[in-house]
Amino acid sequence: MSLDHYVTLGRSGLRVSPFALGAMTFGEDPGGAGCGVEESEKILATYLDLGGNFVDTANFYTNGHSEKILGDFFAARPGRRARVVLASKFFGNLFPGDPNGGGAGRASIIAQLDETLRRLRTDHLDLYWLHNWDRRTPIEETMRALDDLVRAGKIRYVGFSNTPAWVTAQAQATALLRGWTPLIALQVEYSLLARTVEGELAPFALDQGLALVPWSPLKNGFLSGKYRRGAPAPESARAAFVGGPSEAEFAVVDAVAAIAGEIGSTSAAVSLAWLRARRGTVVPIIGARRLEHLTGNLAGLEVTLTPAQLARLDEVSAPTLDYPAPMHGAQRAMLQFAGTTVDGEPSTVYPPLLQSEVRY
Repeated sequence: MSLDHYVTLGRSGLRVSPFALGAMTFGEDPGGAGCGVEESEKILATYLDLGGNFVDTANFYTNGHSEKILGDFFAARPGRRARVVLASKFFGNLFPGDPNGGGAGRASIIAQLDETLRRLRTDHLDLYWLHNWDRRTPIEETMRALDDLVRAGKIRYVGFSNTPAWVTAQAQATALLRGWTPLIALQVEYSLLARTVEGELAPFALDQGLALVPWSPLKNGFLSGKYRRGAPAPESARAAFVGGPSEAEFAVVDAVAAIAGEIGSTSAAVSLAWLRARRGTVVPIIGARRLEHLTGNLAGLEVTLTPAQLARLDEVSAPTLDYPAPMHGAQRAMLQFAGTTVDGEPSTVYPPLLQSEVRY
């Protein structure tokens, strides 16, 4: 597989690359985690030249600098913008002291989009994400405002990120019942070290035909291969901020490294290949502060894990899910219907499922 082997993003006609390019690191960051304009443009140009077409940013990444770098890049290269699926997010408040400077109310969504389009130097976004849940705004106000923007031609598709499952379900049901623009994708934290999304959001996405677009698919670099048990953490601004894996996380890190060694690949490639093997449409976001980070992560497109390898990774990384998820997995044998047959299977022969067998 390569970046130009496109997949359909959820229940839509939007075709995107199997890996999205995350632009969170584009621009100078006070914490030192970002990269300059020149390196950002090298990373972006390489991704596009290899057939990539899905670029993701947000209004507050590097205080708006990320969007500006993207906008300047495409403005200097006429014709390239039309071939790119450009996504950004709203919610973050870039105007301290202004209570309407962020959030998901109608006025703030419109204002944030206008600023984003100005920085990106474009007249529309292909995908606009709600970046977080706004507890103070009715979800129907947010969905109606987004539908109006779709009808106005300023955005093409809508997605949610970091929202509770019940809020996401309410938003989707409201949109479908009222004939508004529905969600096509959910941007979520998802990796071998962060699987609690499998409790509610992943099953919901699968049921509704929504794509999952995982952020931090290497969990702060813990799955990149740079961390080894007993060895000092790599020197970087991110490592200084997040520390290193816990003992429980090292069990997963070690298993990933072992499989990488068996197949002659890298831990990053194995971790990304595991995500790509999940049910439904899963399009991980790969970020990079240097060009070699990008090219290294793209090796994940060349790896196909065997069922046995997937099972090993599933087992070692099995998450503890909140109630009621356990009731629908290992304990489903409790559901008896007096020996009758339900959906083609005798209810009395359901064996308890191992957590590793519950896959999304």
